[in-house]
Amino acid sequence: MVRIPSSFVLTSYLRRRSLPSWTAFYVFQKDVTNDQFGMSHFNWSVDGTNYHVLRTGCWPFIKYHCTKAPYADLRIDNAFYGLLKLLNLGIPCFLYGMAGLLFTRHTDELEIDSKIIQLKFWYKETW
Repeated sequence: MVRIPSSFVLTSYLRRRSLPSWTAFYVFQKDVTNDQFGMSHFNWSVDGTNYHVLRTGCWPFIKYHCTKAPYADLRIDNAFYGLLKLLNLGIPCFLYGMAGLLFTRHTDELEIDSKIIQLKFWYKETW
């Protein structure tokens, strides 16, 4: 089974939401190819709009937190978050994933290349 790159899911959802000022969601790792592995805090441009993205692998999910913001050099932030994850052995990331299983109350679906990708939210975002 060919899986959709997680970066494409991120871009597709931001476009579908008409480039919101903010969003946060979980996507199941099993449903995507984790092509942003090692990227914890980074810029992501969609149709000329820049986002600061906080991203973490938190089994069984990948969690995205996106805020519309001007481009900035986030390399130091990214290295710092990566170091924190390494030093704490990923335990908080695992707990974050468990919180996602327990506390997500809204599911949205994104269709990409005839595949349905479920996105999970703690609450329904208003458009």
